[in-house]
Amino acid sequence: MASLRRLCLLLLAASAAATSAGRLVPYDLLYADGVRAYFARDWGRAAELLQRALHSYAELRATRRACRAACRREAPFLGGPEAARRWEAALFGSVLQRADCLQHCLGSRLGSAPSAHRASRLIRRDFEQREPYNYLQVAFFQMKKLDQAVSAAHTFFVANPQHLQMREDIEKYRRMRGVKSDNFRDLEATPHWEAYEAGVQHYNADEYPQAVARLEDSLTEALSALEECRALCEGPWENEEEEEEEEMQPGLYEAIAAHYIQVLKCRQQCVLEIATKPGRISATEDFIPSHLDLLQFAYHQIGNQTLAAECAASYLLFYPMDELTLEKMKQYHMELGEDTAVTARESIQRYVERSLMEKKLIYYAVEHLGGSFNDPDLWTPDELIPESLKEKYREDQEKLKQETLDVEEREKRGPLPFEGIVVTMDSHQMNGTHRVVFDRVLTESECKDLLRLTKAAGEAGDGYRARRSPHTPHERFEGLTVLRAMQLAQSGDVDWRDAKLLLQASEKARKIIESYFTPGKKLHFSFTHLVCRTAVDEEQEGRMDLSHPVHADNCLLDPEGQECWKEPPAYTYRDYSGILYLNDDFQGGGLFFTEMDTVTVTAEVHPKCGRLVAFSSGKENPHGVWAVSRGRRCAIALWYTHSQEHAEQDRVKAEELMQQRAVEQDRLDEEEHQADHTGRSSTELPVSSSGARPTSRRHRAQQPKELRVRDEF
Repeated sequence: MASLRRLCLLLLAASAAATSAGRLVPYDLLYADGVRAYFARDWGRAAELLQRALHSYAELRATRRACRAACRREAPFLGGPEAARRWEAALFGSVLQRADCLQHCLGSRLGSAPSAHRASRLIRRDFEQREPYNYLQVAFFQMKKLDQAVSAAHTFFVANPQHLQMREDIEKYRRMRGVKSDNFRDLEATPHWEAYEAGVQHYNADEYPQAVARLEDSLTEALSALEECRALCEGPWENEEEEEEEEMQPGLYEAIAAHYIQVLKCRQQCVLEIATKPGRISATEDFIPSHLDLLQFAYHQIGNQTLAAECAASYLLFYPMDELTLEKMKQYHMELGEDTAVTARESIQRYVERSLMEKKLIYYAVEHLGGSFNDPDLWTPDELIPESLKEKYREDQEKLKQETLDVEEREKRGPLPFEGIVVTMDSHQMNGTHRVVFDRVLTESECKDLLRLTKAAGEAGDGYRARRSPHTPHERFEGLTVLRAMQLAQSGDVDWRDAKLLLQASEKARKIIESYFTPGKKLHFSFTHLVCRTAVDEEQEGRMDLSHPVHADNCLLDPEGQECWKEPPAYTYRDYSGILYLNDDFQGGGLFFTEMDTVTVTAEVHPKCGRLVAFSSGKENPHGVWAVSRGRRCAIALWYTHSQEHAEQDRVKAEELMQQRAVEQDRLDEEEHQADHTGRSSTELPVSSSGARPTSRRHRAQQPKELRVRDEF
C-alpha cells in the first residue's frame, strides 16, 4: 500500500521531463518518469531516466555547494568598516547581497529557477536512502547488463543492509556465471570511510607507515566531507510541525533566529553524518579526535616525533585534561627540545574554534528561546553549557550513574524465587558482567518429558523436522515455538502435559532471571524457542566452523571497529537472554563468551539437564556456540524484554489455548462425575467375571491424582 501511495505521488508530480541546453532537469521529475517507465517494464527508458535522476541530484548538490562557497567569498558579512554604517545595514546589506548572489549563481548554473528543484521530503528521503538503485538494478538485469545490475544492487545494499530481498538478490548474483568480485562496488562510496577502515586495519596489524598514510587521507577527506555537509545546511526553513496560523507566525527576528539556529544545529550534526558508515544508523564516537589519537601513536612508532607531537597537541584541543596525552607531550618536549614550539594543526584549530562558537550560540538559544539540542560531541567543555541546562544534564548523568550502581548491586542478589536452585557461576567467575549460571532448574524427568516433546513434534510433521542449520551446513536444526506445541497438543499429536511443561519451564526461567537481574521491574517474553541441533555424521571431518557464530543478541557486532551497533536487523528491544539445557549426551555444543574482538574467549558453559545460563543481551556479552560434533543438543532458548509492546504474542495465544483446555477438562470431569452418580448407587461397584475391580479410565479419574514433580511450578 505504501509503495502504491508513493508511486501515485511520483506520477502526480511528474510531467514530461524535457531538457534543453544549459538547463538541469529537476531530479524528482526524472525520478518520477523513471519509476513510471519501470512499472511499464520499459527497462531501457527506466535505466536512462533513473541514471539521469541520480546525476541531476548529484549535480544539484554540487552546484549548491559551489555557489554558497563562492558567494561567501564575494559577499562576506560585515565586510566594511563597522563604524561607517549602522549594524543593521551592515549585516542585512550583506545578507541581501549574498541572497542575490545565490539566486544568480544557482539560476545560471541550473538553467531554471532554484525553486523548481525543491523536491518533497518523500523524494529526498528516497535519494538519501539510495532507493533509485533498487529500481535501477532490476532494469539493468532485465536489459542483460549484469555488471551494472550488480553494482547498482550492491550500492543499494550497502546503505540498506537490513533489506532482506536485496540480501537474497546479492547472494543470487554471487552464484551467477559472469559476475566478478569487482562488480560488487559501491557507486557512492565515501572516500574517507574507505581510507579510515584501511588505516585502522594497517594500525591493528602494526603496519604503521601504511596506517599513517591512509589515516591522513581519511582525516583530509573527512574534513572536506564535513564542509560539503555544512554547505547543504543553508537550505530552506524546515518546519517539523503543521503549518502555523497567520497570527502565530514569528516576527522578523524570531524567524531569523529560528532559521539560523536550525542551520547551526544542522552544521553541528554534520560530524555525525560523516562518522556514520553507510548502512549504519549509529555514528562512530569521537570520529575526528580518534584520527589524531591513532596518528599520534603511529607517528611515534615510526620515529617521527615532530608529527606525533603535533597530533598530540591537536588532540588536546578536544580533551585538554587527558592525562595520557599530557604525559606524551612532556616526553615529546624532552625529545625535541624545550625550545621547539609544538602547535596543533591549523585545520583542527579552526574546526574546534568554529564548533565552540556555534555551540555557544545554540546553547544560548536553547536557554532563552526554548527548544533542545542533542550535542553530537563528547568533548564539549562543561563550562560552555549554561547552568540551567547543566543542572538537567547533571540530573540525567546522576540518573544514569544510579542505574549503573543499581545494576552492580543486583549482582549481589537476594534469595531466588524457587527452592533447590543454586548459582553455579556468577559474573565474577565468568570474567564479565551480567552473566550467571543456575543449576537444578529442571529435574531429570522434566528434561526427558521435554525431549519427548521434540521427538513427538518431529514425528507429527509440523515443520519441526530437521533441516540444515541456518548457521552451518554440518548440523541439522529443529525448532518448536510454544504456540505450535499447544496446537500440536490440541490436535492430539503431542501430550498436553508436555506442551504445558514447556510453558511452565520457560516461565520458571523468566521468574528466576527477573528476580536475579531486575527485581521489581517486569520482564516480558520476547521469544521462546525449543531448539535441537544435530551433528551430520558424514559432515564432521575437517570441520572448522561453529554451531552458532559469535554475536550479541540486541546489536550488530563489529569486531574490527570494536563496536556493537544497536540498530536493525538486530532485535534492539531485547534486554536479557537465557538458555535452559535439556541434555548433555552429545559432543561439543558448549556456550562461550568472548571479548568484543569475537576471538578472545572469557568464559565457557557446558550444557547439562536443568542448567540455565542467563545474561544481558547487549555488547557486553558477545557469545557463540561450539560445533556439535556428535549427537543431538536440545535446549529452550529464551529472550526477554522490558518493553511490553514487544512481548511475545505467540505466547499469549498459547496460554489462551492452555486455558481453554483446562476449562474443557473441568467440564468433562464434572460430566463424568455426574454420570457416575446417576449410573449406579453409591454402594455398588461393578465387578468383573473374575471378581476383580475394573481399571477403567472413568474409575481411575476419580482416584487422587499423583503429585508430579512439574506441579511445583
